[in-house]
Amino acid sequence: MSDDLTKKRPQDASKINPSQQWEIDYWTKTLHTTEAKLRIAVSKVGTYVSDVKEYLKNH
Repeated sequence: MSDDLTKKRPQDASKINPSQQWEIDYWTKTLHTTEAKLRIAVSKVGTYVSDVKEYLKNH
């Protein structure tokens, strides 16, 4: 079995796990943002992807 994290998707696609670097990489690509902006969004609104998307859209 391959451990190619570039093809890995989060088990729970409704949340971002900021302690997993591969998830940060996945979500920065998916949401077209930077790691810094993603981490700020998570710190402001939590880990739910819908909340993070809304925050990023408005900031």
